[in-house]
Amino acid sequence: MDKRLVFFIISIIFSVSVQGATVSGQGSWESVLQARDLDGDPATVEAFYNVSTDTTWLADANLAQTSGFDSDGLLNWYAANSWAESLNFNGVTGWRLPSTSDFGNDGYSYLSTVYVGLDAGYNIRHHSEMSGLFYDVLGNSSAYNTNGTRRECAITNYPDYCLTNSGEFSINPGTYWSSTEFVNNPGEAWVFDFASGFQGSDFKARVYYAWAVHAGDVGVAVIPLPTSVWLFISGLVCLISVGRKDKKSSI
Repeated sequence: MDKRLVFFIISIIFSVSVQGATVSGQGSWESVLQARDLDGDPATVEAFYNVSTDTTWLADANLAQTSGFDSDGLLNWYAANSWAESLNFNGVTGWRLPSTSDFGNDGYSYLSTVYVGLDAGYNIRHHSEMSGLFYDVLGNSSAYNTNGTRRECAITNYPDYCLTNSGEFSINPGTYWSSTEFVNNPGEAWVFDFASGFQGSDFKARVYYAWAVHAGDVGVAVIPLPTSVWLFISGLVCLISVGRKDKKSSI
C-alpha cells in the first residue's frame, strides 16, 4: 500500500479535536518553557518561549480555528503557510509553521525500521521542531515502541491517544503541517501527528492543522498564576467596587 495512503489512514484514526492533559514532571516543559503575554493582559498567556531552541510557540495550537480564520482549523499546506506568515498577533508578525530537517538520504530515513526513525517514522526525538516538542519537551511517547508493539496509551487513552501531556498548550491530537517541503516530491510536505508521534509527509492538497511559531523570544514575560488566584483577585476588586458604591449611596 502507498505510504501516503497509510499515513492518511493513521492520521484519520488518531485525529480528534480535544486538548490533552497537563502533566507535571513529564518532559522538560516546566523548565524550558516560559510564559509570554502578547495582548497586554498579564492574566492570560498567549505564547510560550522555548529557551532551549530559542523559539516562541503560540499557546493556542488551534488559533486558525479559534480566531475564525477557518471553521475547523484544517487547512491545506498552502493555506496553512499563508495563515501563519500573514498572522499579526497584536502587532507581533513574522510567524511561520514549524520546520523539519531532512537527514540521511533525501526523503524518509530510518535508523532501522519505521519504529526507529531518523527523520521519518516513530520515536524521532530530534530533527523536527514538532517531534522535539512532542517527545523531549512534553515527554510523550509514540503509539508504537521501537520493536513495533503498540503502546497502552494508543489503546486506552481515547481520544488523546499518546498525547498524554500537552503542557499548557491547547493541542489537537491530530496531524500538523510543517513548513518544510518534501524534497523527493514537490507536491508533498512534512507533517507530524500529535496523536501517534508519527512523522512523515503527505500531499499538500490534504488538510491538516497549523501551529504558528516565531523565531526568538517575543512578547512580555509573565508569571502565570493559578485560576483560583485570579478569581480571588477579581472577587476582591468587585468587593472594593461594591463597597465604594455603598459608601457613596450612604452619604
